[in-house]
Amino acid sequence: MKKSLKRSSFVEGTLIATIAIVFTKILGMLYVIPFYGMLDGKGTALYGYAYSIYIVFLDISSAGLPIAISKIISEYSALGKNEAKVRSYKIGRNIMVLIAFAVWLFLFIFARQVAHVMLGNLEGGNTLSDVALAIRSVSFAILIVPFLSVTKGYLQGHKIINIPSYSQVIEQIVRIAVILLGTYFVLNVIGGKVTTAVCISVFAAFLAGLVAYIYIRIKIHQDKSIDINKKYEKDDVSNKEIVKKIFSYAIPFIIINIVGSIYNFIDLTLLVRTMDYLKISPDLVEFASTSVTTWAPKINMIVTSVAMGMSTSFIPTMVTAYTLKNWQEVNNKFNQALQILIFVSLPMTVGLSMLAVPIWSIFYGYNINGVYILALNVFTGLFINIYMIASSALQGLNKFKIVYVSTISGFVTNALLDVPLMVLYSKIGIPVYLGAVTASIIGYSLSIMITLLSLRKQCNMRYGKTWRTVCKMVVPMLLMMLTVFGLSKIVPLNYYSRLSCIVYVAIVSIVGGLVYALVAAKMKLFSETFGKPMVSRIVRKVTFGKVNLYNEEETE
Repeated sequence: MKKSLKRSSFVEGTLIATIAIVFTKILGMLYVIPFYGMLDGKGTALYGYAYSIYIVFLDISSAGLPIAISKIISEYSALGKNEAKVRSYKIGRNIMVLIAFAVWLFLFIFARQVAHVMLGNLEGGNTLSDVALAIRSVSFAILIVPFLSVTKGYLQGHKIINIPSYSQVIEQIVRIAVILLGTYFVLNVIGGKVTTAVCISVFAAFLAGLVAYIYIRIKIHQDKSIDINKKYEKDDVSNKEIVKKIFSYAIPFIIINIVGSIYNFIDLTLLVRTMDYLKISPDLVEFASTSVTTWAPKINMIVTSVAMGMSTSFIPTMVTAYTLKNWQEVNNKFNQALQILIFVSLPMTVGLSMLAVPIWSIFYGYNINGVYILALNVFTGLFINIYMIASSALQGLNKFKIVYVSTISGFVTNALLDVPLMVLYSKIGIPVYLGAVTASIIGYSLSIMITLLSLRKQCNMRYGKTWRTVCKMVVPMLLMMLTVFGLSKIVPLNYYSRLSCIVYVAIVSIVGGLVYALVAAKMKLFSETFGKPMVSRIVRKVTFGKVNLYNEEETE
């Protein structure tokens, strides 16, 4: 018997998606410890090269379509056009077949040329052949992951957030299992090459995506109301109109995601070439370039996952309010999204930066260059979060021109500042690689400023409540920072002992987090940010119904 899948409200959907993404990102962070330990320096760099180029081409093949499908499904659902929404999904899926195959073919055939663009004339590190082989291995994921993303978009457009979230967890578990078992088998059982182990590790993305796609299709088939095989009376919406909507909605998302990935690609390429020009050793060049673009961002994912989870629920909610011309709801949801985002991700960012030494040591072993990179790079994650939500609002409101201007302006600024800042830093004694990180932060900051000002001018957005809430956050933030600083003088830490670092991070982060949460609760920031109904519901569940913070009148 078929059953209906659960629909989620905005805040509930945000929490479900964010928890799932945070969990998968934590898994993604933890597996790095044994994986990094099994590979040598060239192996980790090779994985970084393949992973960076995979993200760029994955965005080219799928970036905009999943969210475009989610947006169209939300729009047609609000208008009661059920047949049109199912047809939109099928048309989007067919478009994906053509694009994904073309991208995979290009990446597979021209892998060596792509590798040459990344490495330039660098000698002493990975060879062109090794990098090309790793790129070909990861390219197969392009054949399945985009279809998984589009199908998630179909569910998210119906405000079904839990199933796509569970599929992410399944995908991550399968991927990590293949990576660790495959790497161990190649290196320790059959005595194979590191290059072979890395190729199996990146191929894991294909296998994981396939398993998650099968799971999500089974779940769709179980719900009669959204089953893509259900027959509806044809709506008065032409295929031409649907295709036009798909591309008009997808292109801004494609640009944003590709530019975001190209940020990394440009940073990696310019880091390699500029540091090589400055006569820095090849080992440090490969370490710094892949740490900035791959290994530090893997830790930063705990921060950026907040915006990823939020946008999953935010875009369908925003589109529904916009379709129904409920402008007050549009303004309220955007401000609430900003408040939740900053409330959660700001203390995480500051905490990670202050704990950069033990955290980097836990994952990759103590390295002062890695510590510097993480301490600054984590703030890139905070700015990416704000940028993602602000640009999502623009796209939900069909303000595509502003999306192009803000995104391209930030990207060009980053690209223009990369080399000058690296050269400047080398002259004044600051580690060269931090110039690329600084350029990224400036680029994202510019994009955010353009977006917020444009929303205020064109859509009459008001940020008064958000600014007041952010100002109130200063108190718990400062107290948390003082607590972390004080504990650093008391709790012993041995940088070279992973166990010592884990104990240190556990004690300091738990105590610091509790200070932030307790002070924020005392100042009623939780209820102001998440809303009294959600806070009351969470507390009731945690205490098994024994504690009710608010009465019925207060939570209405």
